Amino acid sequence: MEIFYWSDYACPFCWIGETRLKKALAQMPGGSEIRLVMKAFELDPYANQLCLGDTPARFARKYGLSHGEARKRVEHISALGEAEGLDLQYAKTRFTSTRDAHRLTKYAQSLEDFSLADRLSEELYRAYFSRGLELADHDALVEIAESCGLDAARVRQILSSDEFRAEVLSDEREANENGIRAVPCFVIGSLALQGACGSHDMLRFLHAAMEDATERKTVAGEDGCGPDGC
Repeated sequence: MEIFYWSDYACPFCWIGETRLKKALAQMPGGSEIRLVMKAFELDPYANQLCLGDTPARFARKYGLSHGEARKRVEHISALGEAEGLDLQYAKTRFTSTRDAHRLTKYAQSLEDFSLADRLSEELYRAYFSRGLELADHDALVEIAESCGLDAARVRQILSSDEFRAEVLSDEREANENGIRAVPCFVIGSLALQGACGSHDMLRFLHAAMEDATERKTVAGEDGCGPDGC
């Protein structure tokens, strides 16, 4: 069984939501046999290749907040991650384009090694939220990929080309066609869960997804990121 989930590495609620879902899966009989397959969703497909400012300042500009108000909002999101055991330091993140990180994920998935792809995704989240790295930085991406067991030369070859760009854009078209406007969004068969719900609600979602359904139903979660959020 597979769970498809649309996500962006710059979305804190995606990392939180994925973590909560994994905790829920760990409580289910046979949960370890269920594959979580990430699909690409860029919060800003036109984001710069270089960081243009820190996250609190970006929040202040985006939402018309004072710097103090923006920092409080960022710290609140960090605290949600910390409550799940994540080293989520949102204030230190450096927002850039995430397309190359998604292309790298598509490469890992193409190798049909589920544990490798999952490990890479976790390290990319950690690189952005814990280490403060720019995910458009090819040197950083090569270092992350190599630490997960990928060949550095092959990774550089991919990053210097358009390889796996089509796969990323295909995921995003699929999201658009299915009305997915915010992430994280988890899909099992006909049931979709949007947002970073708690583990208890994740369990309810998983049990509901096991039942037969004739049409997709969408359940709204608590938190998520979209074009106007994060």
